[in-house]
Amino acid sequence: MKKKLIALVADRRAALDAAEAAKNAGNQEEFKAQMEKAANILNEIHDVQNLLAEQERQIMESAPSAAEMRDMAAERGVQLMNHQSVRITNAEIMRELRNSVTIGGTLVQPTGADSQIHGDGPAISSILDMVQVEDLTGLGGYEVPYLISEFDGTVGNITSKSGQARSNSDDPTFGISVLKPLEVTTTSYVDRNIAKLSPANYYEKVHQMALRALRRKVCGLIVNGDSLDATKTMYGIKNALNKAGSSIIKTDTYSSIDVNTLDELYFAYGANSELGGEAVLQLTKADLKAIGELRGTNEKARLFKITPAGNGNTGIIADGGVQIPYVLVPDLSSGDLIYGNPLHYLLGLFGDYEVRIDESVKAIERMHTILGDVSVGGNVIEHEGFVYFSSTVSAG
Repeated sequence: MKKKLIALVADRRAALDAAEAAKNAGNQEEFKAQMEKAANILNEIHDVQNLLAEQERQIMESAPSAAEMRDMAAERGVQLMNHQSVRITNAEIMRELRNSVTIGGTLVQPTGADSQIHGDGPAISSILDMVQVEDLTGLGGYEVPYLISEFDGTVGNITSKSGQARSNSDDPTFGISVLKPLEVTTTSYVDRNIAKLSPANYYEKVHQMALRALRRKVCGLIVNGDSLDATKTMYGIKNALNKAGSSIIKTDTYSSIDVNTLDELYFAYGANSELGGEAVLQLTKADLKAIGELRGTNEKARLFKITPAGNGNTGIIADGGVQIPYVLVPDLSSGDLIYGNPLHYLLGLFGDYEVRIDESVKAIERMHTILGDVSVGGNVIEHEGFVYFSSTVSAG
């Protein structure tokens, strides 16, 4: 169905291009025929998208029972202990991101040898839990059309226009957001005493550390994209471009965080007929601190009230009557501020996450190495879906 969707998108693009060519040539009949064809294809695209959404919903609801997950964990644990690789499917990853499900179920750790290096390292940004995630297994790429501008109406005096041809409204314009697969490799380490656990608990620990490594890497890619070359394979929010090479987001610069910065972001986002729109502010801890340190004219009262929530990675900035949700993203540079609805970013999973154990890399340190490989892609899929402010002066 995904391949069919890509083919339909390409057909619609071809129809719109043909309509534009017909209009430029003055062939009004051909223009109307191609626009009608594009409209019919759009209806078919919506049908396929609805079917895919229903299939995904069923995947989300068909999570294994606790007993089934325990059996699966034990089976995979044996595979890893025998130096075989295991595959964490996209459906499992998507369920965990959206429902916070642990694949190992409620497993009880046995007493005895410690199976971990204490402390999981720096907290991982929650931005990964907020963006759209889609299974694109088997595809070499994925294209998402999006609307840039709509039809505009025209007006005229009824008497003077009577019997005359009416001028055409401006045609809608569209862009295409492209997702291409990027190979991502992950590495984590765990003490070799983990091998003394039961197979199910062994897999649970490996799985937990492998997913943390994947989350850390992908969070950075979501905001920054890759740095392989100038054209990029995977776009981040900061540098999102469409197929034509045009920016999909709004961008601006500022000197430093001050009393007006949040207002500028808040009112720059969205169309002239809306405010907010489920937007979230993405920033570093240093920049959040800089916002919290701003004072009023009496130099005592804080201008903004910051209320952390959940695991401390998210929260609310209260600016008078305006409540601005935020999420900390350590991979941003200090001074970078992103504001927009995270669902306007699509993360594509182009294959299962393959995980294996290597006992030779850190053998002298008595540690096992957890290696992972997966292909992901991403891009912004909404016109001006985010506002990105970059600072020439480091804040905080």
